[in-house]
Amino acid sequence: MNPLLSLFLRAVLGVAGGAVTILPRRIELRLGAAIGSGARRLDRKRRPIAEENMRRCLPELSPEERAALLRENYAHYGTLALEILHLFSPFRGHYAAYVRRNYQLHGYEHWKKAHDRGRGVLFISAHLANWEFMVAGPAQQGVAPLTMATRHLKPEWLHRKIVGTRKSCGVRSTYGARVMGVVAKALKNGESVGFVLDQYESSQAAVPSRFFTATVATLGIVGVLALRFKPAVIPVRQERGPDGVIHITIEPEIDYSTLPQTPAALTQEFVSRVEGWIRRRPQEWLWVHRRFKNAVWDSINHQPGPPQTTGSVLC
Repeated sequence: MNPLLSLFLRAVLGVAGGAVTILPRRIELRLGAAIGSGARRLDRKRRPIAEENMRRCLPELSPEERAALLRENYAHYGTLALEILHLFSPFRGHYAAYVRRNYQLHGYEHWKKAHDRGRGVLFISAHLANWEFMVAGPAQQGVAPLTMATRHLKPEWLHRKIVGTRKSCGVRSTYGARVMGVVAKALKNGESVGFVLDQYESSQAAVPSRFFTATVATLGIVGVLALRFKPAVIPVRQERGPDGVIHITIEPEIDYSTLPQTPAALTQEFVSRVEGWIRRRPQEWLWVHRRFKNAVWDSINHQPGPPQTTGSVLC
C-alpha cells in the first residue's frame, strides 16, 4: 500500500474507533442500518456480485424477494462495519468489554464435554453476523485456549492492531505457512482451534465441494486435521438478534467416524452445515464476497454473469 494512503487509513480508523467507542448501542444499530442502505445505492462494484450470487444460489426466490434480501444484507453490512471499528478503539480493554455486553453464548456444554476428552477441538464456522464476536466472546467465557486460523493482513500495522485486539480477548491467531504446525501442536495439547469454511480457497489445501448450486474450491485442511489427530469437530454459528445481541451457538460435535475417511468427504459434510446456516440467515452472510471463483454451476443456473476471478478475502 502507498505509504501516504496507509498513514491516512491508519488515522481514519483511529478516529473512527474512538468515535464508536462512545456511541450508544441503540444509536449504533440505527446508524449502521442507515449506512448500509446508503452503501447499497452507491456500491457499483460489489453489489452486482451479491446480486449474482443470490440469483445463482437461491433460484427459488423471486426477483422481488432477492431485492428485499439485498436491502437487509446491506443493512447488516453497515452494522457490521461499525462493530468492526470497535477493534480500533484507542481505549485499552474497550473491545473485550464491548463484546461481553453484546453477545450471548449457547451450548457451552458441548465444547466442555469434547474438550475434557483431551484430544483437542476443531471449531468450524462461517462469516455470519459478526465472526469476530464468534471467537472473542467464548474465549472470555472459558472456551480456552483458543486459536483462530486466519490470514496475514496488509499493511503490517493493520495486522498487528487486529491480532493484538483479538489477543486482548484471549484469542490467539495463526496464519501463513506456520498454520499447520501451530494447529497440530494446539490439538496435541488438547486445545481448540477455529476455521471458517465459507471462502474460496486457491491454495494446494483446496478440495472441490458442493456449496449451494455449485462445485467450488474449499479449504480442505480441516478434513486433513480431523483424520490425522481425531479431534472433536464442533460447528459454531452466530446470528444477530432483533436487539443487536450476537448469539453464538456451539452445536453438538459431528460424528464423522461414520463418513468416508477422506478429506474431501469430511469437508463436504462440514460445508453442508455452513450452507444450512446461510440458508437460515441469508441476510447475515457475505454475499459480496467472491466465493464462487472458478465454480462449476448446475446447468440450470449456469447463465452469463460478472466473472468472479479476483477480489480481496475477508477473515
